[in-house]
Amino acid sequence: MDLALSDPQMWASLLTLVLLEIVLGIDNVIFISIAADNLPPHRRPVARQVGLGLALVIRLGLLATASWIVGLTAPVLAAFGHDISWRDILLISGGLFLLYKGTTEIHSTVEGDGGHGAKGGVSGGLAMVIVQIGILDMVFSFDSVITALGMTQNFPVMAIAIVISIGVMLFASGPIGEFVARHRSVKMLALSFLILIGMTLVADGLGVHVPKGYIYFAVAFSLLVEALNLLAARRSAPKLADARDRQSDG
Repeated sequence: MDLALSDPQMWASLLTLVLLEIVLGIDNVIFISIAADNLPPHRRPVARQVGLGLALVIRLGLLATASWIVGLTAPVLAAFGHDISWRDILLISGGLFLLYKGTTEIHSTVEGDGGHGAKGGVSGGLAMVIVQIGILDMVFSFDSVITALGMTQNFPVMAIAIVISIGVMLFASGPIGEFVARHRSVKMLALSFLILIGMTLVADGLGVHVPKGYIYFAVAFSLLVEALNLLAARRSAPKLADARDRQSDG
């Protein structure tokens, strides 16, 4: 289909899709930020840019093969009284990977054995991070493209929405990544989100649908609480410093 620039419905579809793609891409940005945090600081922007570039290529590629994507939702086997498609297998695999990654990252953060790219050298660490990002990009991109196909059948609109949303995420990934790296409590919260998302992916693949509104509400509420905690800590820091100074003077 062609773009009808004078059609208000086209612009409404484009705006709605852009917002949905950005919301659906939040978990992708969180994962990329956490994965890149394992690299030296000068390598993290490269990992974020390559990761989101992969997401863009994968999503546009999946979008170009829309008929194949629809075919992946057809059942290929049955287990536990539930028909399982290739889409379900992909969601379950991605969910299990997120559960594994979130758990190991929490262990590394708590135990303090993270090497920030020390294992296998910088190039090996960067390559491993990009591979991990690529794996999850496939899962997140599949969900994103399925959502786009459900909104409209206009290929240019879907492609433009994906490009704009990836551009927004690319712009936001740097500040988000740096913020997560500076605050360990935020990183733990983000890792908890990844585990939560992994559980919902596995449940969705097994036929138990969890409305995403519940997930995003929990994420937003937790972020609000953490933001209040950080604000309170920042305001109390000068008072604590003054109290220590008075004790030292006394």
